[in-house]
Amino acid sequence: MGWPMHVPDGFIDAPVSLAAGGVAVIGVAVCLRGARRSLDEATAPLAGLVAVFIFAAQMFNFPVGLGTSGHLMGAALAAILIGPYAGPLAVTVVLMIQALLFADGGITALGLNIINMALVPTLVAWPVFRLVVRSLGNSRAVVIGAAAVAGWLSIVASSLAFAFEYWLGGTTALDVGAVTLAMVGVHVVIGLVEGLITALIVGAVFALRPDLVAGVKRRRAEQESVEVAA
Repeated sequence: MGWPMHVPDGFIDAPVSLAAGGVAVIGVAVCLRGARRSLDEATAPLAGLVAVFIFAAQMFNFPVGLGTSGHLMGAALAAILIGPYAGPLAVTVVLMIQALLFADGGITALGLNIINMALVPTLVAWPVFRLVVRSLGNSRAVVIGAAAVAGWLSIVASSLAFAFEYWLGGTTALDVGAVTLAMVGVHVVIGLVEGLITALIVGAVFALRPDLVAGVKRRRAEQESVEVAA
């Protein structure tokens, strides 16, 4: 048992689920517009590979203790590798396939799951990664450390988003405080694994093809602009 991040149908009431669906549509529309500008011939194929990897990785659960298990979410990884617009889109595609074909996450809760697992984690992971890299440089050690921190924080933020949604429209008799404590407590641990996996993959890609890491590529572009201006 445990507290899965995929929200099932009926766990959050209809008004909140409907509002979340509207927010998700707006968020995805913004990402689509941004992705059209940011994707190029190199990153477009990578976006597809990232989506496939996340889909496959989410099939495997790992134990976190007390009968609870978790799995990779992948939003931080996607954002760092392919950017803050294409990243959420890759995760959204995975969530839609899971909901429509595998009943993993409710259809009526799809908006909630897109917010919790694609949009919120990206809104946290991307600026955290960029801030660390801009402040400390783009050495491999810094990139790996920044990816680890961004991955961990993205999971904690996601659990807090779910707790907020449950406070707004939870349909069970479970106490809001108990749900929040359980969700955040479990996902603090799950986030450690997420951060580790994110760091290992980003570090490996950075070692071989640093030009494919969007968060680092953005910094290099900024550095070149400064040098040209000087």
